[in-house]
Amino acid sequence: MMIRPVQPKDIPDIKNIYNYYIRETSVTFEEAEITENDIQSRIQKVESAGLPWLVAEYQNEIAGYAYATKWKERSAYRHSVEISVYVDHNRHGNGWGTKLYQALFTELQKKDIHLAIAGITLPNDASIALHEKFGMEKVAHFKEIGFKFGQWLDVGYWQKRL
Repeated sequence: MMIRPVQPKDIPDIKNIYNYYIRETSVTFEEAEITENDIQSRIQKVESAGLPWLVAEYQNEIAGYAYATKWKERSAYRHSVEISVYVDHNRHGNGWGTKLYQALFTELQKKDIHLAIAGITLPNDASIALHEKFGMEKVAHFKEIGFKFGQWLDVGYWQKRL
């Protein structure tokens, strides 16, 4: 198993992992599947901001990925990022999310990042446990902020000072 920076060859696997979550879950509020070009554009945006996008590779396959994006565009937010992690749905329960976040937090601590923020569609006990394992605290709860699969969904926000 290896955690490493994303490479162009990873884009198809990342697309497949993420499209599963779009189609089958309310973890993401995207409703239309995305393309490889969409993923490539997102990776370029993350990298151009000087932020990490990491993948977990196991037996020449991508088991999951994690990345950080700017929290907001205005300059005063430049020391805060939003973090995300996605694990191939066939590989849940094997610690991939933990390994990816360990590596992501290590990379963020090398940069001039003060605060990491994560949004979680609620309820989601597994995601809450993962984020709290890293010392993240719940700081906000937006009720019925998203609508997917015919239901209103809440989102909580967790944060950690680095």
